[in-house]
Amino acid sequence: MSALHTIWLMTRMRLTRQRNMVFNNLFRFKKKKPRDTSGGKRSSLWVLTAVMVLFMSFSFVSVSNNAVLNMQCRLAPASECHFIDAHGEHHTELHVAEEELATAPFAPALMNGLTMEVTILLLIAVLMPLGSKEMAQPDWDLEWLVTMPVERSTLLWGRVLERSASNVAGWFAMVSAYSVIAWHSGYAWSALPIALLAAAVLLPLASMLHTLADTGLRMWLPAAQLRNMQAITGLFNLPLIYFVMALGMPQANAFAMDWARAFPAWVSWTPPGLVLQAIQAQDATQLAERVALLLAQVMLLMWGGMALLRHQLRHGVVNSGSRESARTSARTAQASAAPRGMAALLSTMLSPIKRRELRLLSRDRNFLFQTLLLPIIIVGSQMMFNGKLNSLAELGDHHLVAAAVAFGIGVYVLMLSAFQTLNNEGQVLWLMYTVPRSLESVLKEKAQLWGGLTMVYPAVVLGITAWYTTDFDWSMLALVLTVFIGIPIYSMIAVSLGVFACDPLAVDARTRVRPTYVYLYMLLASFYTWSIYSNVWSQKLVVMVLVASMALALWQKARDALPYLLDPAAAPPPRVSAADGLIAATTFFILQGLVLLIIGKSDLRAMTFAFGIAGLVIYLLMRFVYWRNKAAGVPVIVRGMDINVSLRSAAIAAAVACVVGVLYLTLMQHTALWTELMKDGPKLVGTRGWILALAVVAAPLCEEFIFRGLIYGGLRRSMGAPQAMLMSAAIFAVVHPPLSMLPVFVLGLCTAWTYERSKTLLAPMLVHATYNAVILSLQFWL
Repeated sequence: MSALHTIWLMTRMRLTRQRNMVFNNLFRFKKKKPRDTSGGKRSSLWVLTAVMVLFMSFSFVSVSNNAVLNMQCRLAPASECHFIDAHGEHHTELHVAEEELATAPFAPALMNGLTMEVTILLLIAVLMPLGSKEMAQPDWDLEWLVTMPVERSTLLWGRVLERSASNVAGWFAMVSAYSVIAWHSGYAWSALPIALLAAAVLLPLASMLHTLADTGLRMWLPAAQLRNMQAITGLFNLPLIYFVMALGMPQANAFAMDWARAFPAWVSWTPPGLVLQAIQAQDATQLAERVALLLAQVMLLMWGGMALLRHQLRHGVVNSGSRESARTSARTAQASAAPRGMAALLSTMLSPIKRRELRLLSRDRNFLFQTLLLPIIIVGSQMMFNGKLNSLAELGDHHLVAAAVAFGIGVYVLMLSAFQTLNNEGQVLWLMYTVPRSLESVLKEKAQLWGGLTMVYPAVVLGITAWYTTDFDWSMLALVLTVFIGIPIYSMIAVSLGVFACDPLAVDARTRVRPTYVYLYMLLASFYTWSIYSNVWSQKLVVMVLVASMALALWQKARDALPYLLDPAAAPPPRVSAADGLIAATTFFILQGLVLLIIGKSDLRAMTFAFGIAGLVIYLLMRFVYWRNKAAGVPVIVRGMDINVSLRSAAIAAAVACVVGVLYLTLMQHTALWTELMKDGPKLVGTRGWILALAVVAAPLCEEFIFRGLIYGGLRRSMGAPQAMLMSAAIFAVVHPPLSMLPVFVLGLCTAWTYERSKTLLAPMLVHATYNAVILSLQFWL
């Protein structure tokens, strides 16, 4: 077997392994063969993953493009895109910078700033894969590879090159940056191939540095020092990422651009800078010179790195000392356990599950760093590089930013702790199933523990804010409540998503957490952060209720999946869940908008048609899905109904809802809001028939199936009737206008009570129709 053939096989094995992991976990369209008593597992994660990949690609390219344009405005002396008007206000017009780049070569100052950017990206391409692997563990891959009948130097070259091909973070970062640079250099649609070629030249250098640190240092350092090194890697990696992102944000130009101006000019003659010079070459001679110098440097650095790597491994690839030190460190950790007094105090305050979680946290140095320090570094880097805060004292003047920082740190703590609950169990997760307690109860205690510990960070941030605040008002209390209500909710979301994100059957520890769920968690967190910045109380309430309902729905899905987590083929039997109802409600409103967009009108007639069509589509689609999966608990309209119980319950509930609605309208007449409500009254005189059709026929049929049949029915599986009634009524209320939330909430309680009594949808539909008819008639009369 030739050396090139060996290297090709190693690279092919690595890429095949990554492809299999992606396709098996994300793009598995067919169910695995089910067992007799359970359904087969089907992965629909590919849809979410595809959306996330597109979103991340767009974000990378957008940040890279903004970075180039911002540096042209701030660094190029002749640029006219940044100016000060007659009132002394600063303005930036990025389209002017784009036109300047298209008509002239890059200015030397811009080339210097771009060299800094791509150099940092190359460093990130080294640190990210280095920090994602547990360095203190033995390198089993290399120990297996040396048993092959191939020379060690060939294996090492293959290891470097296959890591170059599989460096996903490096490819994303380098290709995005160089493609944008090539585009603005006038290469148009050939920019992407140029960027791919540039990444293919530079990433072997990143992989060589990665291999020197990962493989070589295992021979020199004990396990404890390797864990420290991994923690330091994480310490430097994230600030570098946020610094590059800051280059693409106009409001953060001062701090980042000052560093770009002061960046050493000699770095432009290193490989990342030479690639830039080659892209900006003005003639064939200059291009040939830069390419030749680039290739010479790359080959020299690769040869020197390989020589050093062979020297590191001159005594073999197995370092028994590191393994012995790992065992010694474990014994030391046991010997340095908490004093008996502290242990006695914890035993009285915390359950055994919570004490065990804290013990694991104290023993795992990397986990301790990620959980307690990394969130502060992440949020602090965002604030510093985005230019929002220059000192802690400014928190007292920017309460919205302080609340967002407090919640952001809490979210990151939960993502790095509660989200990893099952993953941290590692290969011994099966032991949790042998404990005489349900795994759900164990997860509840862990969620409570991490939610409580996380509260410390927002409390500290908000305490500092209060210390530097001179003028207090009630809006600050609303922000504090918003933050402290959100932390427990997201603790439940993090633990729930961690169940789906955990892959305990994965051989490689790096693949035991599916990154798509991490991105989903952060998107949900950004949704709640938006409510912090909102000044409308109804919007805050809507977000809180929707996020809380999402937490309950995810917890229910996670609870159903727990018994089948270690079985690669079995899955929980299909049943109606609250998540189904939330998905159906979201799709219902989206379909209404699409139908209105197709019709091209927004009058009541079009709204009635859109409402009815969307409701019919959702009903048929959900019924088809439930029929195909043979799901249990599907809501019915009439079948099996007790006519006496249903009509009696409907009459009582309708009377209560109508009385509350009439009293509410009567009280509203004596407020200033009544005038606003009556402004559109004359416009609706000729459309009362359509209003009645929408409110008395379409709304009860569509909304009761979703909010009572699916959402309430799904919640009822996980909680008692009163709690499910309150939660489903709150969800039902927040999708209505703010002024009608209170009576609609009561209507939701009444219809849920009727559904609980009758077990069919006809009774709550009658209650809903009666209420809408009475309220509309009263409004028409008034």
